[in-house]
Parts: sequence; C-alpha cells; structure tokens
Amino acid sequence: MGEVVAILNQKGGCGKTTTAVNLAAALALMGKQILVIDLDPQGNATTAFGIEKNEVDKTIYTVLTGQDTMEEALLSTEISGLHLVPSNISLSGAEIELSKEVGYHTILDLSIDDIKEYYDYIFIDVPPSLGILTINSLMAADSVLIPIQAEFYALEGMADLMEAMELVETRLKSPSPIKGILLTLYDGRTRLGRDVYRNIKEYFGEREYVFKTVIPRNITLAEAPSHGMPCVIYDEESTGTEAYKKLAREFIQLEDNK
Repeated sequence: MGEVVAILNQKGGCGKTTTAVNLAAALALMGKQILVIDLDPQGNATTAFGIEKNEVDKTIYTVLTGQDTMEEALLSTEISGLHLVPSNISLSGAEIELSKEVGYHTILDLSIDDIKEYYDYIFIDVPPSLGILTINSLMAADSVLIPIQAEFYALEGMADLMEAMELVETRLKSPSPIKGILLTLYDGRTRLGRDVYRNIKEYFGEREYVFKTVIPRNITLAEAPSHGMPCVIYDEESTGTEAYKKLAREFIQLEDNK
C-alpha cells in the first residue's frame, strides 16, 4: 500500500512543484511505482511532464466532482513507472463546488483509496493556500513534506501552516506527520542561505526531520519545465539533478530506518 505524501507550503515560489516533479521522477528512475496528483489549478506539475494541460478532459477536477474515477484520469509519462493525474484552471472553481458536498474534506482521500495499492508513493502537489483543496490533501496524506525557500522571510506563515495541520489532526481526526523539511533555492556561498538553514533547524528543533540534502538555486531546474520534462531527465549532469537524486536516496533511507 503506497504512502501518500502531500508537498505543502502556502507560500508560492518555494520549489513545491519542482520538488514534486523531480523527487517523483528520481524515485521512478530507481524503480519505484509513483503517482503525482497535480492539485494546483495552475497545472504547473502537469506542464512539467510535457502534458498540454488545456487539452486534457479527465483531470483531478473531474475526479473530485465525481465525473471520473482516479484510475480513469491517470496519464502515463515518459518515465517508466510514473503516472500523473493532471490539473488545469477548471480546478479553480472546485473549492466552491466541493464546499456544498457532505464530507467534502474526504473526497480526495476516498478517490485515492481505489488506486493506492498500485504505487509505492503518491505525491500531491498542493496549491499555495490553506483552503478546501489543502484540507483534502491533508486528509488524504500519510505524511507531509514542506519545502522552504532559503530567503529572509522563509519561516513567515509557517505558524499558520502548522495551525492548519493541527486543526485537521484534532478536529477531523486525521494526523499527517511531517515527513521532512526541505531547504530549496539554497546558495551556500551566501550568509543568508546558511542563516536560514540554521533558523529552520532551530524553529523545528528535534521535533521534525530536516533533510540533510538541500536543493540549490540552479538555472537548469528553472529551465526544465519549459522543455516538458523533469530536470532529472532534461539534464542528468546538473547540480539540480544531483540534488534531487540525493534527496530520493535520503527519502527511501527514511523508510528503511523506520
């Protein structure tokens, strides 16, 4: 039975989609069966896999609104063992529609149940907000991965995110423990980058796992989506690719050490 991991941060520009796409691809290249669910109306994860988001009929929106099953919305990617449930702008209206449904917060969870057994990991690329889609992802997730950008305001809003996770755990009785905190867009040459890394470790303390792997600020990671492929395929030699492959190994090691 696969582990469902929500990749989550309500701040945009923190490398959330980049992490979902490249960690998923790196794990698939290691022989794991992977599903990425694009839960962001911007559909950036969909584009990053070379899929024209405005030309797909079956999306996570049609799944959440009961028009299709998760299995019917699955798309193959160019990477063996990696599937995608795409998204596009139609998802932006889903929050209003879902809010009218009884048990709206469990719709994604129930949809994933049907296909969970076929995958080692299911990654949810969560939109940068704390709305109904995010609550659905927390209800469905077995764990949460939080990418944090190495910038001055990195930890701003983190208290709100933690509060939302706590509410889901206490009120909805669905805990989603933090799998790990990932520092992204890191430049070790700058004092700021080193300071943010230290601040993150201090903020979370011993309670949460901070990945030893950090993701560098890397032009190839930014270029790859425009070529419709994850960086780990687009440029196998780049420092961004090396970092995500290293992260994938550390990610699996966490499971082995349980």
